[in-house]
Amino acid sequence: MPSVPSLDSVLHVRPSGAQPARTPADVIAHLVSLRDEHNIAGMARFGIRPARPLGISITTLRPLARRLGRDHALAGALWASGWHEARILAAFVEEPARVTRRQMDARAAGFDSWDICDQWCIRVFRRTPHAWAKARQWAGRRAEFVKRAGFSLLAVLAVHDRAAERERFLEALALVEREAADERNAVKKAVNWALRQIGKRDLALRRAAIATALRIQKQDSRAARWIAADALRELRRSPSDR
Repeated sequence: MPSVPSLDSVLHVRPSGAQPARTPADVIAHLVSLRDEHNIAGMARFGIRPARPLGISITTLRPLARRLGRDHALAGALWASGWHEARILAAFVEEPARVTRRQMDARAAGFDSWDICDQWCIRVFRRTPHAWAKARQWAGRRAEFVKRAGFSLLAVLAVHDRAAERERFLEALALVEREAADERNAVKKAVNWALRQIGKRDLALRRAAIATALRIQKQDSRAARWIAADALRELRRSPSDR
């Protein structure tokens, strides 16, 4: 049986001090060697049931990603492997400036759990020039994790895009209100997340988010009522209480 490359061999640095001498196949083989059946069972308890899991924690992937560095080609190969944790690692090493609209759509279409969706929104999509356009577009899609990506991305932009004008977030609140009746767990939690994060951005948006939540609360939908109630509990607290 061929030996599995260790972390040190995968990340072996050439004597010249150039980039680590590793191939995508080496990195993927190393990840597969870390497969943990106990962790895979634990993932299911958190609603994470991807098609090809390895059970590798983010705390294990993070230092590996730091040592690999940003690498668009490696990110593509990791994604193409189909392994869940390889696709998450791909988000850590991806170069956002090189990600096209078409690639964003392809990645979103391949999401099969909330964790991979959110990692790509946090680490890659928000840093692309297409973030706002894709968030608005995906928020109206039918596919569960594409739609989640739309609202997760809105939540992440509310936190990180400090230059965005308030009008963008007011428009986002309209999307939240429009889609609040979606009963799917992955979607309703992302809609709720977007509502709360927009409301925490500034006082004016807090008031607008509360008004939006109050309207959502009147919708004839269990999901909408949960989204509104959960958001209102947080948004009505004094900022000093958070």
